[in-house]
Amino acid sequence: MNKYEVIVVGGGHAGVESALATARLGHKTLLITGRIENIATMPCNPSIGGSSKGIIVREIDALGGEMGINADKTLIQMKMLNSSKGPAVRSLRAQADKITYPKEMQKTLKNQENLDIKEAMVEDLIIENKKVKGIITDKLEKIESKIVILTTGTYLKSDILIGSSRTRSGPHDEKPSLHLSDKLKEYGFKILRLKTGTPPRIAKDSIDFSKAKVEEGDKKSYTFSHDIKAIYDINNQVPCHLIYTTLKTHEIILNNLNKSAMYGGIEDIIGIGPRYCPSIEDKLVKFKDKDRHQLFLEPESLYYDDIYIQGFSTSMPKDIQEQMVKSLPGLENAKILRYAYAIEYDAIYPTQINASLETKIIENLFTAGQINGTSGYEEAAAQGLIAGINASLKLRNKEPLILKRNEAYIGVLIDDLVTKGTKEPYRMLTSRAEYRLLLRHDNADLRLREYGYKVGLISEEKYQKLIQKKEDIKKLINEIKTKKISITKDNKKTSLSIYEYLKTPSTSLLEILKEDKNYSQEVIEQVEIQVKYEGYIKKVEREAEKMLKNESKQIPKDIDYNKVTNIATEARQKLIEVKPKTIGQALRISGVNPSDISILMVYLRKYYNE
Repeated sequence: MNKYEVIVVGGGHAGVESALATARLGHKTLLITGRIENIATMPCNPSIGGSSKGIIVREIDALGGEMGINADKTLIQMKMLNSSKGPAVRSLRAQADKITYPKEMQKTLKNQENLDIKEAMVEDLIIENKKVKGIITDKLEKIESKIVILTTGTYLKSDILIGSSRTRSGPHDEKPSLHLSDKLKEYGFKILRLKTGTPPRIAKDSIDFSKAKVEEGDKKSYTFSHDIKAIYDINNQVPCHLIYTTLKTHEIILNNLNKSAMYGGIEDIIGIGPRYCPSIEDKLVKFKDKDRHQLFLEPESLYYDDIYIQGFSTSMPKDIQEQMVKSLPGLENAKILRYAYAIEYDAIYPTQINASLETKIIENLFTAGQINGTSGYEEAAAQGLIAGINASLKLRNKEPLILKRNEAYIGVLIDDLVTKGTKEPYRMLTSRAEYRLLLRHDNADLRLREYGYKVGLISEEKYQKLIQKKEDIKKLINEIKTKKISITKDNKKTSLSIYEYLKTPSTSLLEILKEDKNYSQEVIEQVEIQVKYEGYIKKVEREAEKMLKNESKQIPKDIDYNKVTNIATEARQKLIEVKPKTIGQALRISGVNPSDISILMVYLRKYYNE
């Protein structure tokens, strides 16, 4: 029987980050997936990043992950979203090339030491005394390992839904995992049924782009990675195009609503779709007051001509999809290359996992990505990286890396999942992060790179670069506190320190220091943000400190919530289900009220001297 330290099941965005992390940290790792050529593919939208998601990619890079580097190598367009707004909401979004992105990631995996790749379907686990010992394939081959990380994506008993048809299949017409979720249920996991969808793909030469608004990439170069320079030509980016649905589109959809798989076409659908990435049918039903919805025509690759209609996912029958597409401006003669579909699949309730992403039910079994109830490449990759890091830390008998809500969007993502759970595919939003002014695109390395260095994924060279950057920021702040600048105020000439002058609107430190060659543009921009938003940042930091006090109040592992009298029944049930580690986490559980927490704290002081 083959033996590994870590087996990663699934070759999606979560799986590749997990496998690379454990292999790079010196553990003999096996990545096992249904089809090797589909590792790191992008079955849905052709983009990396987006609102808040782009910051997650920056955080992945700061910790030593691969997604940002790979996106930088393979993008065909780059934009900074919300560039005219405050730094808390700025985020990168890249149009990725669907051919080169997976190819480059596969090349990285194949060149990685300590990493084997195997093509097979995993249908069961080897379990002894509630501890995982390996996996069993559909060919009944047993492979032993000390740790297993499940990153199964949308492949657990997955069904493709179009109109009234249901086909047991994964994306790309791949074979789904038929039995693994049933086995997880036998082992004590509560299984959740979810669904998501994708829009039709259109032949580029069948679209009249003159009826659409051109959406160009930014004329300034950006990277997700903190360590490499942009390699794309800002003047040679592939454009996207903006169009809107028409009243005719709405009429076709509403008249055929009962034919949609989601609205009566298939009676036994129980999966819940993503609230913040709804199908076009959902949009029309839920937003009846809107007479149009925006859609983006996005190129998928430089190597073929498929155009992705962003915002137009549907599960309508193919003949209705033809009518819908041809009702759109510029698509009157459109040729559909691939029809839209919905996909329904199994996941686990994420309250059954710890913040380390190790499951509470089976020791040494970790889960990451869509199996935990999330949607999106970026959310999956972030979890995969954390699962890989914590698998390695467990093998080394070290404490897990748990990022706090004031430290990273990744911390918010995982805390939301394990504390609040989800009944629909979870998508990261800026609004979910209460300390978002601290969790910016520009400071991901300042927040997280030291963690990456401590776990072993960030090299000494990269770490020293971070130290130098921090020193330069501190030095420049001290300099501008003493350096004066002359200004005219009320027709009188006066002088202010650059530090104070920066706090007035429309001032630019880059402009003031344009002749200064001592500091990088990155350092100057960081200092400007810290100075301009100093008051707001300090306010948020004070709020975070209050949260951290509650996080320091530990709840004993052996507590019996049935003995805590007078708390509400719902609160008791939720506390038993989630098993919060701290009072702070208990406060964030849906259904647990402040009055329940007060009673709990009295109980802890009385019986545990807490």
